[in-house]
Amino acid sequence: MAQMKDVTIPFDGKELTFLVPEANLAEVLSPAESAPMPDLDGEILKALANPIEQEPLDQWVKPTDRVLIISDDNTRFTPSDRILPPMLERLNKAGVPDSRISVIMALGTHRYMTEDELRDKVGEEVYGRVKVFNHEWMDEANLVNVGDSINGTPLWVNKAVAEAEVVIGIGAIVPHHIPGFSGSAKIIQPGICGPKTTAETHLLSCEGGGDSFLGVVDNPVRRDLDDMADRVGMKTIFNVVMNSEGGVVGMFYGSMRPAFLKGVELARKIYGVPYHEEPDIVITNSYPCDLDFWQSHKSQYPAQRIVKKGGVIIICTPAPEGVSPVHTDLLNFTSWPSKEILAAYRRGELKNGVATALAVAWAMVREKASVIMYSPGIPPEDKAKLGHSHADSVQDALAEAFKRVGDQARVTVLTHAPDMLPIKDF
Repeated sequence: MAQMKDVTIPFDGKELTFLVPEANLAEVLSPAESAPMPDLDGEILKALANPIEQEPLDQWVKPTDRVLIISDDNTRFTPSDRILPPMLERLNKAGVPDSRISVIMALGTHRYMTEDELRDKVGEEVYGRVKVFNHEWMDEANLVNVGDSINGTPLWVNKAVAEAEVVIGIGAIVPHHIPGFSGSAKIIQPGICGPKTTAETHLLSCEGGGDSFLGVVDNPVRRDLDDMADRVGMKTIFNVVMNSEGGVVGMFYGSMRPAFLKGVELARKIYGVPYHEEPDIVITNSYPCDLDFWQSHKSQYPAQRIVKKGGVIIICTPAPEGVSPVHTDLLNFTSWPSKEILAAYRRGELKNGVATALAVAWAMVREKASVIMYSPGIPPEDKAKLGHSHADSVQDALAEAFKRVGDQARVTVLTHAPDMLPIKDF
C-alpha cells in the first residue's frame, strides 16, 4: 500500500487536510514566512513623514483642494482603517477641512459594500468625519469620459476623481495576472472606472500568448494603467505589502511610480516561490480570495504557470457567494473556447465586457489543463457552466485527476495560490 502524506491548507476559516501519495507529491509551496511590522501605527506615521520622492502632504496640498482618497474594498486586507486617520491629520495640517475630503471604495465591478462594511473598512472615526462612499459603477450617471489612454482605451471614470485636485490611492501590492502586480494605478483601473474601460484592459491582458502577465512588472496593461492614473491626476499612493495572514510587512508611500517599484521589490521576496519541476497535477487553493469565484479565480494563474500542458488543475475554494453575485450572465458562455468568447464579444453578441474578459482568461487556463473544482459554495451545475468538473472533496478530485493523467502523475500543492508568484528553478 502506498505511503500517504498529509497536506493541510487553510479553507473556509479552518484547516483542511487531505492525503497525497508520498511518491507522487512533488512540492507543497507557500509564500515565504514573514513577520508583520510590530508597530504598525508608528510605521504609518513614519511613512507619511518621509514620502518616497515626494514632499509630505502638508507641504504641497492647499486648503482649497478637494481631496479624494481611493481605498481598495473589503475583498482586500489593506488596513485602511489604520492608514486613514493619520493621513487625514496631515491633510488637516495643510488646512484642508474634513468637508473637502472624501473616501471612495475602489470596487471595480465588485458588488457594492454595505454601510457596515464601509464602516469596518475605514474605521468608526473616519466614517463619522468624512464622506465615505462606493464606486457605483452600474450607474452611468456616476461616470465621466476623460479621453482615451495610450492604448486607445476609452477612459470612463467616477466623476468624483475628475472633480478632485488631489487624488491618493490606498492599496496592496501582490502578484496579479492582469497588470503583473496589483497596487498603484490599479486603484484607478479597474478600481473606479466604468465596465467598458475595465473590459478593454482585461482583454488586453489576454494577449500575452497563452499565459498571464502574472509577476511581469513592465507589460502593456501596467503601462495603460499608469497612463490612466496620470490622466486623472493620481500622483500619490500608500501601498502595503502583506504576508499570507494579512499582516503588513512593508509600506510604500509617496510618488506613484517609484513607491510602487520599491513595493514590488519586497512583494517579489514575499510572494516569489521557486518551483523545481513541472507537475502533472496542481492543487491550487484560493485563500485568501475566498468570497466568490470572481475573486478565487486568481488561484488559477499560478497553477497555469507551472502545470504541464494536458495536466489537471484542482481548484479549492469555499466561494460562499457562488460564482459571482453581480456577473450572473457569464455562466451562459464561460465554458466556450477562448477564441469563440472573444469573437462573440467583438460581434456584439456578448454585452458584459468585463465578464467576457475573465471568461477568456479562464478558458485559456482550461486550454492548457483540465480543471476539477472542490467548492461547497458553487453547485455542480454552475461548475459545469464554468467548464469545470465537480468534486465532493479534494480527495475525490485527486482520485479523478490520477485517472486522467495516470497513477505516476506528479502533484504540486499551492496553499495560498492568489498570493503566489511561481519562479522556475530547474
